[in-house]
Amino acid sequence: MKVIVAGGTGFIGQRLCEELVDRGHEVTALARHPDEAGLPNTVNTVMGDVSAYESIVDAFEGQDVAVNLVALSPLFKPSGNVSHDSVHRQGTENVVRACEEHDVGKLVQMSALGADPNGTTAYIRAKGQAEEIVTSAELEYVIFRPSVVFGDGGEFISFTKKLTTPVVTGLPGGGKTRFQPIWVGDLVPMLADAVEDEKHVGQTYELGGPDVLTLADVTELAYEAEGKSITILPIPMAMAKVGLTVAGPVPFVPFGPDQARSLKMDNTVSDNDVTAFDVDPSELRTLRQYLGLAQTTDAPASHA
Repeated sequence: MKVIVAGGTGFIGQRLCEELVDRGHEVTALARHPDEAGLPNTVNTVMGDVSAYESIVDAFEGQDVAVNLVALSPLFKPSGNVSHDSVHRQGTENVVRACEEHDVGKLVQMSALGADPNGTTAYIRAKGQAEEIVTSAELEYVIFRPSVVFGDGGEFISFTKKLTTPVVTGLPGGGKTRFQPIWVGDLVPMLADAVEDEKHVGQTYELGGPDVLTLADVTELAYEAEGKSITILPIPMAMAKVGLTVAGPVPFVPFGPDQARSLKMDNTVSDNDVTAFDVDPSELRTLRQYLGLAQTTDAPASHA
């Protein structure tokens, strides 16, 4: 098949392009700056910005399946003139329009846990509105809603380091926000399966890793991987919201009021849909394993 991957040079996109090529597909990576990608020569690259329809539409001609991975991180406030609305809602609208223009048969859409067109953060709202655009389109679709994704080049660990200070640190609410991190190396084959297998059409999958970890757990693991220990002090959520709201307009501060609101919401699944891909959640790679730490019975993790 011919597959175009919007966001094909990103953290997940590069790995998906490589996986699809290994499976024998003809792959095109669409990105704003494709020349910066570390993709193999077997992947075609094309320049385009999903928020500008005319820059992407021609790239969809002749494609069988499209994958939309273009995203802004919910962990950091957007910079410059971009917004969650322009990238997630408008960008998805343009991808769908390009698919319909060139009769692309299927779209695999990367969404997020908690996506809701009326959600409490700009990220969650835009992701929810994007899902509505996909499900109302005249094409087959598969929607993925993963918890936070970790791996080489990912932002999850760096986010915790930016949010904390060594030795002693404060975390909003004591770091009780719960996540179910999934390793990029486990997620990518599922995305590729969705590209290939018609049994996934029309489905929305909520995916998480094998462990449920609090933000405090993740922070402790990140520092433990460096041979350090850390003491975490709770910051009342109301105070954290005020602090991050004040920081919001400051260009060099990567957090804002949306990040404060997002830290009040758990990021876990009730039923882990990895089983739809014949995967046992217990077989997935844990964050502790990824960080090179021995899995112990007293690891800071509560299993989903």
